[in-house]
Amino acid sequence: SITVFLLGIIIRITKLLLTQPHNTNLKIYPEKRPKWLLVLNDVFLLPNVRRNNKILWVFLLIFHISLLLLFIGHIELIKEFSLFQIIEHDVFLGKGFIGLILIISLLFFLFRRFISPYRELSVLEDYLLLILLFLTFIFGSQMDWARSWYDYSELTVEDYRIYLTSLLSFKPEIPDNIKISGHSFMLVLHVFFANLLLIFLPFSKLMHAFLTIPVNKLKRG
Repeated sequence: SITVFLLGIIIRITKLLLTQPHNTNLKIYPEKRPKWLLVLNDVFLLPNVRRNNKILWVFLLIFHISLLLLFIGHIELIKEFSLFQIIEHDVFLGKGFIGLILIISLLFFLFRRFISPYRELSVLEDYLLLILLFLTFIFGSQMDWARSWYDYSELTVEDYRIYLTSLLSFKPEIPDNIKISGHSFMLVLHVFFANLLLIFLPFSKLMHAFLTIPVNKLKRG
């Protein structure tokens, strides 16, 4: 899955570079102010969405902020860095509420596509992508909720850390606590759907994570 993910991104970006002249400048929003500040504002604060649909803007904002915190949490599963401990916290951040926010946001994005005019604009990929994200998050969050909310301590952070680190080094090692745990199937499903997501990402709309800054730079001129 990592190989497909990396090769897919390289191929997609290479094809774009080969088909798009380097000096292309759309100049949709020409400004005299520093363009990079405006580009970053467009990318991270989504002013156009805020003007047109404030409810969607709120969900997009909290979704992306929560996604960043979730990413930090997975980095901390490899190793805890002092940089992330400015505000002291347990792994994961948010004590289970970050996952809950992400899942509520995804349900909003999904059910929104059953309502006109978004239903007419949606394609099968949109639904598949949201469902795949939902399944990845729900099984991952379930393990965090069990530890944070229901005192299910059979699977510890250290067990996850050993398992994830072994995957990243391509030498899978499954701690005994995971093998005997009643929640091990949640971990298996979470990893399975996460791998599907990695494979699907380069060929989906999630590529905007890599392209949104350059595209907005073109718009600004």
